[in-house]
Amino acid sequence: MRVPLSWLREYVDLPATETGRDVQAKLVSAGLEVERVEQLGADLKGPLVVGQVLTIEELEGFKKPIRFCTVDVGTANGTGEPQEIVCGARNFAVGDKVVVVLPGAVLPGNFAIAARKTYGKTSHGMICSGDELGMGDDGWGSPQTESGGGGIIVLPPEHEVGTDAVELLELVDEVLDIAVTPDRGYALSMRGVAREAATAYGLPLRDPALLDVPGPNAFGYPVQVSDPQGCDRFTARTVTGLSPEARSPIWLRRRLQKAGMRPISLAVDITNYVMLELGQPLHAYDRSRVQGTIGVRRAEPGEKLTTLDGAKRTLDAEDLVITDDRGPIGLAGVMGGANTEIDDTEGTTTEVVVEAAHFDPISIARTARRHKLASEASKRFERGVDPEATSAAAQRTVDLLVLLAGGTADGGVTEVIAPSAPHTISIPANHPDKVAGVDYGRETVVRRLQQVGCDVYGQDELIVTVPSWRPDLTDPNDLAEEVIRLEGYENLPSTLPKPPAGLGLTDRQRLHRRVGRALAGAGYVEALNYPFIGEHVFDQLGLAADDPKRRVVKLVNPLSDEEPALRTTLLPGLLQALRRNDGRGSHDLALFETGLVFHPQDELRVAVRLPVDRRPTDEEIASLTDALPVQPRHAAAVLAGAREQAGWWGKGRPADWADAVESARTLAHEAGTELLVRQGQYGPWHPGRCAELAVVVDGAERVIGYAGELHPRVVKALGLPARTCAMELNLDVLEQASAGLPKGPHVSTFPVATQDVALVVSGDVPAADVEAALREGAGELLESIRLFDVYEGEQLGEGRKSLAYALRFRADDRTLTVDEASAARDAAVALAGERAGAVLRS
Repeated sequence: MRVPLSWLREYVDLPATETGRDVQAKLVSAGLEVERVEQLGADLKGPLVVGQVLTIEELEGFKKPIRFCTVDVGTANGTGEPQEIVCGARNFAVGDKVVVVLPGAVLPGNFAIAARKTYGKTSHGMICSGDELGMGDDGWGSPQTESGGGGIIVLPPEHEVGTDAVELLELVDEVLDIAVTPDRGYALSMRGVAREAATAYGLPLRDPALLDVPGPNAFGYPVQVSDPQGCDRFTARTVTGLSPEARSPIWLRRRLQKAGMRPISLAVDITNYVMLELGQPLHAYDRSRVQGTIGVRRAEPGEKLTTLDGAKRTLDAEDLVITDDRGPIGLAGVMGGANTEIDDTEGTTTEVVVEAAHFDPISIARTARRHKLASEASKRFERGVDPEATSAAAQRTVDLLVLLAGGTADGGVTEVIAPSAPHTISIPANHPDKVAGVDYGRETVVRRLQQVGCDVYGQDELIVTVPSWRPDLTDPNDLAEEVIRLEGYENLPSTLPKPPAGLGLTDRQRLHRRVGRALAGAGYVEALNYPFIGEHVFDQLGLAADDPKRRVVKLVNPLSDEEPALRTTLLPGLLQALRRNDGRGSHDLALFETGLVFHPQDELRVAVRLPVDRRPTDEEIASLTDALPVQPRHAAAVLAGAREQAGWWGKGRPADWADAVESARTLAHEAGTELLVRQGQYGPWHPGRCAELAVVVDGAERVIGYAGELHPRVVKALGLPARTCAMELNLDVLEQASAGLPKGPHVSTFPVATQDVALVVSGDVPAADVEAALREGAGELLESIRLFDVYEGEQLGEGRKSLAYALRFRADDRTLTVDEASAARDAAVALAGERAGAVLRS
């Protein structure tokens, strides 16, 4: 919301010395987000005056049309003689009143004006356009010319020659740019901002909505509201006898421009002006183009409507529409229809019907999103509009149409009102004190609530009636917030919580930090992603139709309609980050993320609303926790490109499935547990290059994830580099298998005995099974085991492979003999032969 300071002063008598910066500080202190103060005309220097074109000479022989003009500027030039000016614009004629800047002036952008020779003539100044004066270039041309919508400013004929144009066009002003949050819809109006300014300065407010409004009668334009829940108020007024030649006065156009709106036509400008002033969106219909009764109802599925932007839209059954006897003539609260548009270009509209209504915020918000049609009206309705302001807004519009367009207000007044009671809230007088931790006292609480517009009754227990323009005030905590913000957030004391001594990080937190440090140390870069996904990504990942990961928790109000669900896997976000970085030239990538994934509960549970005036009970916290989705923490890593760079030190190598598996082993090591790795097959991974990851929890194996190279179809669907690898596992289950903090390596003073064995097994026997048998058979003397070679060749026969292991034996209390080491090796080989059919390679 852009708020011109000159306009704000009409409703609040701010001190003359107060600048825009001062008002900004006051409003920020009151809780409004005033992002900046724009200084209009700060670098503008006159003389800038009203002139009248006396003669126009067309100069020939140039690439573009050039005109040599003489302009009467009165005595502003010091001589009273006509001013000679060269101008290239063509939207003005002899006799028109224009804006002239004389030599010695400075225009916005530090553009100094001086007499100069051009096109064979000397130009003593400029005839100005709106853009050159920083006003914008809309709606200032002569209505008698084809290019009347832009170019040189053509003023109404009643302005005197020589008049100061800086003051006439209100070129010097300060504009406050306010970022209005969803709960402060009232601040999308001069009335709402003025109320905050009046409260901040302790000054009275001249409420522009306090108008004498005639009561409804039977002579108004017929209106039929079929959906009172969608539209609880509808006011219709009629104005006749409008002058087709009437144009918006300068002050009206300038206020609209300063507020960020484009002047269009008098009737439309007036409705926009009243919307900015009172916060109530309005719509004006050409009465001659409305057929029969105006109605409000839900759309029929498949109905069509061409809106004012020229788009033909197919309506949804939930859309609230304005109709006449032909069908829809507007999307309620969003945009009007083209078939009842006021036609200002032909000057045929002489009678208008003014609509001022109050619509359901949720319905309007959904319609605007559904049709991707955000408008100034929908922006206000979805945040909450004062339902009591409809009659005043309609009356204000009628008054301006009568004043500026020479119209006559029809005696008929239509008001359709659904019965409703004012919203009341019961609140202890000391509730704001408890929330803020500050002793405000009852008197302060009552005074601040009354400044907001509430009616307050009672002593220790206050009964507060919320004003109609504050639909966001729904419970005691909202009222407490109003008291706190008006008293000043900066006045709240800063106190640090005092945790009990002796409490540090939990085992789970320590594991998560160790995991992050370990992956970072292994060369991975952490990439944090939004926890939102679209369900189409499961098809791209190649997940089966019955895969549990396809069951998602959907958000009621997602940030993006394309990603309305919470993630059940970390891979989509990580792979998207990898693709984005690869597309920007970073081809050697290793990324990781640890975070929560979300799985729905088997049955729907309703969450309780926790109190803020006391600590929630254990039962309340447990009830809230039970209603939440299941949220295990996962860790995932993705790789592409080179894992080791080539250089003078040797050849590099690309990342492959083994690196993804090794990242999982790294996490298991940090958890102090043994990771079981075996061949697997799941979703996005290549079936021949996928490892299943498992751990032993309470004596039973549990699969915690997968690692390996992604399937080529997945790589193609997601636009990833070839041979992209990935790993994902469940950290919570890994923690359950953890033996606690990892133990540091034991340094023995006794020598190691190394024994190498090469075992021939069937090609379908996993190396992990052979390793497990060797480890168990070797017994306690085995210190480590490492697979250092895999061989397949003709010497072994078809379907056979050789696995070569290095076994390290060591005792803590003695030096092992050759016989002891050999016996341990033979026992390991024997068990491998028994379980995996392994035989020593000769």
